[in-house]
Amino acid sequence: MAAPLRAMSDADGLHIAVAGQSLDGLLLAVRRLDQRLARACAAVQDGPADSASAGPYRGLYISDEEVSRLLAASPCEPPFAAAGHEGEEHFFDSVKKYPGRLSELAQAYGLSCFDLDVLVIALAPELDLRYERLYAFVQDDVMRRRPSVELALNLLCSSATAKLSRLEHFSPDAPLVVEGLLHLLPDPNHIHPPFLAHYLKLDEQVVRLLLGLPGLDPRLAPFCEWVGATAALEDLPLGDGQKRALLTLASGAREAGRPLRLHFHGGRGVGKRRAAEALAAEVGAPLLACDLAKAPDSADFGQTMRLVFREARMQDALLYLEGIDSLHAADRAAHAKLFAGALSASACVVILAGERETLAGASHGSLKVADVPFPTQDFTQRRSCWQEALRRQGVTLDEADLDALAGRFRMPHGEIDAAAAGAADRALWREAAQPEAETPQTSHAQPTISDLYASARAQASHNLGELARKVEARYGWDDIVLPPDQLSQLKEICQQVKHRHVVYGEWGFDRKLSLGKGLNALFAGPPGTGKTMAAEVVARELHLDLYKIDLSQVVSKYIGETEKNLDRVFREARSSYSILFFDEADALFGKRSEVKDAHDRYANIEVGYLLQKMEEYDGIAVLATNLRQHMDEAFVRRMHVIIEFPFPDEEYRRRIWEVAFPTEAPLSDDVDFRLLAREVKLAGGNIKNIALASAFYAAGEGGGVRLAHLLRAAGREYQKLGRAWAPVSNGGGVPAA
Repeated sequence: MAAPLRAMSDADGLHIAVAGQSLDGLLLAVRRLDQRLARACAAVQDGPADSASAGPYRGLYISDEEVSRLLAASPCEPPFAAAGHEGEEHFFDSVKKYPGRLSELAQAYGLSCFDLDVLVIALAPELDLRYERLYAFVQDDVMRRRPSVELALNLLCSSATAKLSRLEHFSPDAPLVVEGLLHLLPDPNHIHPPFLAHYLKLDEQVVRLLLGLPGLDPRLAPFCEWVGATAALEDLPLGDGQKRALLTLASGAREAGRPLRLHFHGGRGVGKRRAAEALAAEVGAPLLACDLAKAPDSADFGQTMRLVFREARMQDALLYLEGIDSLHAADRAAHAKLFAGALSASACVVILAGERETLAGASHGSLKVADVPFPTQDFTQRRSCWQEALRRQGVTLDEADLDALAGRFRMPHGEIDAAAAGAADRALWREAAQPEAETPQTSHAQPTISDLYASARAQASHNLGELARKVEARYGWDDIVLPPDQLSQLKEICQQVKHRHVVYGEWGFDRKLSLGKGLNALFAGPPGTGKTMAAEVVARELHLDLYKIDLSQVVSKYIGETEKNLDRVFREARSSYSILFFDEADALFGKRSEVKDAHDRYANIEVGYLLQKMEEYDGIAVLATNLRQHMDEAFVRRMHVIIEFPFPDEEYRRRIWEVAFPTEAPLSDDVDFRLLAREVKLAGGNIKNIALASAFYAAGEGGGVRLAHLLRAAGREYQKLGRAWAPVSNGGGVPAA
């Protein structure tokens, strides 16, 4: 096969295409067409010289003499029979005599010599517009400037019998037509033109391939590209046996000219594309990469796939098809079948890439696909990748920070490289923004660990935002007021995450557990006791994003939709390295009830499905509820940590009051937090509301926050709760609100 075209520039900056094969065979075939046309034109010119056929109105006027001549002619007899005889019927004595893409096309699609003759006749106007005038002349019609079925038969056949027998080459199941190499277009000037009047039009891709034009077919360019290798095969995080098997299979298939289908499956960014690039470079072939998720979702999907496979085959390329999982969608079932049909007919090396282990549209057995799993990198591999990526950026981290990055963000190689580069850019921008900073060209700004964490989070998938709301984790340990035991439990959660790689990796617990390797925590307590704040504290300590699940987007009244949404939530969370926060969890994780009707049965199915996903999820999930007694016991048993958030007593309320105001807020001397803690018997969330409302009261009056403002705000908060409040427990020592 010929190599794909490469673009070069000459001294004048013009781009020229350098083909890997000679066009001599094609030009020779066109010269043979010239000879045949010359004899055909001579036959026309030597015909009856009546005034209509020989005059200036030739093709526009039919005389009486012409009618008589047409009636006297034998039916189906080629008018150019004198141009040749049966022994010289074809332009090619042998396909092998003409090397190049024309012969490759014949071998790839089983074309006969007659088919190649037809291809050259249809191709000629694409090479030289003079053929349009010649075709109009021999067809006796100035409007018919393109070759028709009849013209091809007349040029190539020397008898009526041969002409009729060759009609099968234009049938719907003939190689030229069924493979989409040649299109039969009706004459636009006729409503229902006869079959013989249909024009011959080569597919645009075939024209480009035959002429050696650079670039991709415009129909493929939106979702396909030629790519080069970004890594060597030996540098990939694959086992030696896997590398050896890939190279042996691909090399053997190309040498023997047989098809090979490989299914690369694994998580996002585990190196599937880099492996395909390295494999293509190793076997000396170009790589055509196509994203099926971006392919046109139209009725012509089958034809589009044929174009993709033809491009790869004629360019002798490896074909890499990513986005194969998009064909699993219910509304693309028909496309999946069309794709499976096109794949089964392909004779090149095809690499299918996706996250799922199964293929859409057909079983592995029917397609003879070899499975190639790409497992997620373990802690040691990720740590090594981080170390190498940071070394390239000139950054050195201590062992603890390196362990934290590798353990907390289970990122593939490509995302680690991008995160390291992104952190360097953040440091460069931060230094450039300072007045005394050096210019970016000479700066040696070093990214901080915060830069690295932020850049790593930025690499995560953000599709979770469709079903959840990102919560900015602003609270730290100094902002939350809890009893010592609850604070200790929160810190234990963080410790479990930080030392996960030691327990599961170095100490071997990963081999002992098939499920339940995530971290599920239940925060239970009355409203306003700090459950959401605690989740933010944990997220900030671990430098992870916190997503609060939007129940209105997850729970659906339609059967099966809730399960689909939950599956999306956990799948996206797994790839986004985020903490899932289920507020009001009793709405989703409620107790299963006795089945009395279909509604109860499907509600219990939802709960059972959620139990399954919680066990499978290996990330961090925090559930918060005001009503622990309403939670299903099966969920409670699966919690690794359960923290009870008590209603704060007077001492804890005082501490909450003290941290409720920022240091910048102006407080008057009459503000007594002990008094407020004694008189205002509300939880921390309500205290925060009171502090904020009192600040607005003070700002409206143009002064600092006074005790009167706080009491007024407290009265409003009690009013919101529908409870009466009179701060007079000290015998009138508290001023009226």
